[in-house]
Amino acid sequence: MDPIHGFIGTTNISHSTNLMIAAAAVTTSSSSSSSSSSGGSATTQLSRYENQKRRDWNTFGQYLRNHRPPLSLSRCSGAHVLEFLRYLDQFGKTKVHTQLCPFFGHPNPPAPCACPLRQAWGSLDALIGRLRAAFEENGGSPETNPFGARAVRLYLREVRDSQAKARGISYEKKKRKRPPPTPLPPPHSVISSSLN
Repeated sequence: MDPIHGFIGTTNISHSTNLMIAAAAVTTSSSSSSSSSSGGSATTQLSRYENQKRRDWNTFGQYLRNHRPPLSLSRCSGAHVLEFLRYLDQFGKTKVHTQLCPFFGHPNPPAPCACPLRQAWGSLDALIGRLRAAFEENGGSPETNPFGARAVRLYLREVRDSQAKARGISYEKKKRKRPPPTPLPPPHSVISSSLN
């Protein structure tokens, strides 16, 4: 039994959910978004981020409904979020080299290898950010947000570090460029303007 089917067999969700979530994962991981301009409706169009957040929220809701046994959002914990993230891994497109692979730590391997494809850390991080925001927008309190659980943060950090080592890429935070400080007006112009 291959690892993907082995993993599917160990999750508590139905086969139809596997197919539905696979389709959603492909949609989620694609970088292009299609929008129709021939709607003619007067409603405002949501931003690309808002559309993606809604799709992610619906996908997670479907995952919970098809979980065996079905889960309500109020009973969802960080452990269920981790199960969802591990489940999505099988639809990843990022090659993550194992430590036994000769290309471990090489950002541009010269030849193909049999290492697994996984969800990229950046994709998982962005997904969790969108789901965390959607949870609170849908009435959840920040204190009970399963997407902000410590276990989820630790898992994302572990994925980031292991992928950085395996792929030979550093995931350091980009430093924001700070705007140059605005020069203060000379003291005599402040005094003369206050006398008027």
